[in-house]
Amino acid sequence: MNGGNRIVSQSPTLQAFDRQFFTGRERFTRIGGGSIGGKAQGLARMKDLLEKRIAPLFEPRMIVNIPTLTVIGTDFFDLFMKQNDLFDVAGSDLRDDQKALAFQRAALPAQLVGDLRALIAQVHTPLAVRSSSMLEDAMFEPFASVYKTKMIPNNQHDTDIRFRRLIEAVKYVYASTYFKGARNYLQATRHGDTGDKMAVIVQEVVGCRHEERFYPHISGVARSYNFYPLGHAKPEDGVIDLALGLGKMIVDDGTAWTYSPAYPQSNPPYNTLDELLEQSQRDFWGINMGPPPVYDPVKEVEYMMRYHLDDAEQDGSLTFIASTYRPHDERLVIGIAERGARLVNFAPILKLDEIPLNELLKALLRSCGETLGSMVEIEFAVTLDNDRGTPARFGFLQVRPMVVSQGTVDVTADELSGSRALVASQSAMGNGRIDTIRDVIYVKPESFVPGATHEIAEELEVMNRRLISARAPYVLIGFGRWGTSDPSAGIPVNFGQISGAKVIVESMLPQMNFLLSQGSHFFHNITSFQVLYFSVPHEGQYRIDWEWLRRQEVVEETGWTCHVRLPSPLEVRVDGRRGFGVITHD
Repeated sequence: MNGGNRIVSQSPTLQAFDRQFFTGRERFTRIGGGSIGGKAQGLARMKDLLEKRIAPLFEPRMIVNIPTLTVIGTDFFDLFMKQNDLFDVAGSDLRDDQKALAFQRAALPAQLVGDLRALIAQVHTPLAVRSSSMLEDAMFEPFASVYKTKMIPNNQHDTDIRFRRLIEAVKYVYASTYFKGARNYLQATRHGDTGDKMAVIVQEVVGCRHEERFYPHISGVARSYNFYPLGHAKPEDGVIDLALGLGKMIVDDGTAWTYSPAYPQSNPPYNTLDELLEQSQRDFWGINMGPPPVYDPVKEVEYMMRYHLDDAEQDGSLTFIASTYRPHDERLVIGIAERGARLVNFAPILKLDEIPLNELLKALLRSCGETLGSMVEIEFAVTLDNDRGTPARFGFLQVRPMVVSQGTVDVTADELSGSRALVASQSAMGNGRIDTIRDVIYVKPESFVPGATHEIAEELEVMNRRLISARAPYVLIGFGRWGTSDPSAGIPVNFGQISGAKVIVESMLPQMNFLLSQGSHFFHNITSFQVLYFSVPHEGQYRIDWEWLRRQEVVEETGWTCHVRLPSPLEVRVDGRRGFGVITHD
C-alpha cells in the first residue's frame, strides 16, 4: 500500500495485448504505457488470489474468475488530449453533453486504433467500457460512480459499426473525466482542480443472452462491514446485496435483497408479506440486443433497458433466485413451481444452498481483506445453468478498500430524547464526533414535494459549491433516500453535489420509507469520506426539531431549501457499535 491511500503504488506488470481477446494466452492484458488506474490495479492484485487460492475450492460447481479484459493505459489518454487540443474544453463550464460531443469529434491516437480494431473484429458479445482513473479506489477518496461506464451490445454484423461503437464508448469514458460531477468531487478532495488521468478497461460482460436481452442472473455487492446489522448479525459479519440483472440496479438504483452472510436464511425486516413484495425488486437492467435505440453516444445507458420480472421468468432466469407468494394461505414458497407473485429473494441459493454462493462470498471477503490489509467491498456478477443451477460462473468485477472508524464514542438512549437534540436516531451510520459545524442546509418540510426533487438537487449543488469555497462543513437534512436514481424515492443527488456535507440526515415520509442500500456507490462514497449519516424513520420514536431550526439566522433561502448559520457549533456524535447518533445544540 502507498501510505494507506492506494491499493498498489505502481501498476502491476501485465502482458501486452496480443490482439487475441478470448483466444490469447492471457485474459488480462494492457494496451499502451502509463498507469492502468486504480480499478484495474485492484483487479490485477486479486488475479493470483482468485486463480490459486479461491477458484480451486469451489470447482466444479462454481467457476471463479475475472472476466476477460484489456486496459488502455493512461499514456493514450494523455496523447488523445494533446493531439486534439482538448484541455480548454475539458476545463470549461460547458455542459456535460457538450463536452462529450467535443470528445466524440476528436480522433483516437492511431497507435490505439489498430489494437481496438483487432479486438472488435473477433468479439461479438457485449462489452463494458469502464473507467479506471489513477485516483479511483484510493482508500479515502474512492471515486465510486464519479466516472462513467458504457455498455455496448457489440452484436452488429458489420465490423465497422461495432468498431465505431467501441471507440465512441472509449471517448465517452475519457470525457467523463471532466464532467461536472467529477469536478465537484475533485474540489471536495485534496486534489482540488488538479484533475485526473484516465485508463480505460474494455471487458466482457458477464451474462447470458435471451433473445433481445443480455444480463446476468445475479449481480451483487459484498462488504466486510455492516453499518446497519439486524437481528443477531454483528457489524463485522459483513453484508451482501443481491439483485437480478446488471449491477446498476444495486449501485445506482439502490434496490437489492440485503442479508448478512452469517445468517443467509434470515429475511430483511417487514411487517407483512405485501410490504416485503412491494419493497422487493420488480424490474431489472439488461443490455438491449434488439433493434438499435435512438443514436446517442453521450448517454451512459444508450444500450441499456429496464425489463419486468415477467420477462425474466419468460427467459427462465428466476428458477434459482425467486420464491412465490401463495395468497390463499399467505405463505412464501421457495421456487416458481406454483402460480403467484414472484419475490426475488434468492431463497433456493441462500436457504437451500443449491449453489455455494454465500460460502464463496465469505471466503472472498476474508481473503481480499487479508490481501489489502483493510475491510473491503467487492462487486460481482453470476450466471447460472438454467436447468441445474451449476456449474455457475462467478465474475469478480471490482474490489475497493472500506474505511471503518474503530474509535469509541458513547451515546446513551437518554441523550437521544434530550431537550438539546436537533436530530436523534437509532439508525445512524459511521462512528465519531464532530464539534466544528455551524452551518445547516435543509430541505424545507412545508414546501417539499417528491416531484421537485431534481430542482432541489440543483439548488443544493449551488449551496454546496459556495460552502466548499468557504471551507465551511455543514449538516444536510432532507427527505427520502439521498443519492437515489429514482426521484420519487428521494433526492437524486450525486455525491459531488453535496460533497461538502460532513453530516447527512434522511428523514422518511409515508410515501418515502426506504432502507439505504449499502451496496450503492453513493453509500460507498459517504462511508469512505467518513460522513456521519442519520436515518430518521417517519413513525420512529425521534423527530427533527424543525421549530428550533427555523429560528436560526438565515443565510440563504430558495424555493425548496434553506441555509442557516448557528451562533455556536453543533455537537455531532455517532456510536458505531450500536448505531445511536445525536446532533445537539446549545
